[in-house]
Amino acid sequence: MLGGTTEASALAAALAARGNDAVLSYAGRVAEPKAQPIAVRVGGFGGVDGLVAYLREQGVTHMVDATHPFAARMSANAVLAAERAGVAYIALTRPAWLPVAGDRWTRVADIDAAVAALNGPPRRVMLALGRMHVDAFAEQPQHDYLLRFVDVPDQPPGLPRHHLVVDRGPFDVEGDRQLMASRGIEVVVCKNAGGTGASAKLHAARALGLSVIMIDRPALPARREVHAVADVMRWLDHGADRGV
Repeated sequence: MLGGTTEASALAAALAARGNDAVLSYAGRVAEPKAQPIAVRVGGFGGVDGLVAYLREQGVTHMVDATHPFAARMSANAVLAAERAGVAYIALTRPAWLPVAGDRWTRVADIDAAVAALNGPPRRVMLALGRMHVDAFAEQPQHDYLLRFVDVPDQPPGLPRHHLVVDRGPFDVEGDRQLMASRGIEVVVCKNAGGTGASAKLHAARALGLSVIMIDRPALPARREVHAVADVMRWLDHGADRGV
């Protein structure tokens, strides 16, 4: 299983509960990942060729891609590697968020577009993106940025004006509402990660009447997707064929 999400942890628990021989692979971007009840490996595979080699060497028969919806390269590599190695493949992913009444979304295609959307006078901006893409927003140095990371970064973020909160979710609506209100946030920038685990910030932004710059999901190859652990378990038991 390719993991790093809440869904991956839930599937790991389900597999462990019935004694499946399974390994959870992390990219290694979090210093202290959550403890898991199955075997864990950390690090990349070396592209498609490396993943194919790993699948064959380990005798893997089924692969579940439960990575973040924005882990586009890993997911694309997984689809190709599964096909080449003759491994049954399925993606466990979250339904994308959709705006509802009261939302003030501006949808953009990627990080560069999100940076461009912040052009204009100084505002107080919450970057709900993790740490990977934060430095790109140095192109808009006029804003005061609120950042929330899982770990303390090795080096300070490359933003001239920012406030960093180090905290690990899941977060709740009231906590996020208080955080945004206390910092005077006017705009929230986030990726359309989907699901319920990371949606508190959207409910909080709606309650406060804040603008949201929503980054759309990247395009991925055609693949079989499900949205629940139970669907993966049924697939493992009844519907998994070799290949995608």
